[in-house]
Amino acid sequence: MRIRNAFPVFGLIATLALAGCSTNSDRASLENRAAGPTVQTAQIFDDAYGVRTDAGYALPAIPIQRVKPEFRRQIVSYETSERPGTIIVNTRERHLYYILPGGKAMRYGIGVGKQGFAWAGTAYVAWKQEWPTWHPPKEMAVRKPDIAKYVEDGMGPGLTNPLGARAMYLFNEKGQDTLFRLHGTPEWASIGTAASSGCIRLMNQDVIDLYSRVRPGKATKVIVIQ
Repeated sequence: MRIRNAFPVFGLIATLALAGCSTNSDRASLENRAAGPTVQTAQIFDDAYGVRTDAGYALPAIPIQRVKPEFRRQIVSYETSERPGTIIVNTRERHLYYILPGGKAMRYGIGVGKQGFAWAGTAYVAWKQEWPTWHPPKEMAVRKPDIAKYVEDGMGPGLTNPLGARAMYLFNEKGQDTLFRLHGTPEWASIGTAASSGCIRLMNQDVIDLYSRVRPGKATKVIVIQ
């Protein structure tokens, strides 16, 4: 499904997107209210990255020993005033926290927007989709003519789709599409780096886990800090 209307987000105009992701920066810092200290790891899920079949797609295993331990899925101690179910994305440290009860959080390694494509702000998960279709914007097709064929019809779901196995679509408090997404990626080696055009990417096995926890609606707040 393609969202055709783009609106201002966080007081800025989104002019370019990847997988529906804006590339403009909102430099407002939310760290004081959102960031919390990670005290220690309670459990790490190294066995969660094997081969798996999902909706008929055979996801390949991720060579997890080649991923730094800090970017592997794990439960950590995390103190925050935000309620369970909140998602806190710390782009500087390349971590996404899904807040759990009892001062804990599920932490995932992420890839973030490269220089000039980063953003910060507060939104909510308006809707989510399994194995989404990718519609690059016309602006990106100008820069990369080889993807122009996907602007109108989109790239269908599959193992090479840039959105990966899942996508969660972020809207602002006015109900407007921010053009930013939380999504999977087949490029597991990009986790922990700043390589995307603004969206927050997770390894496919991780985005499937996060997706299963998230309920769309304004109650699912997403805070992105820099």
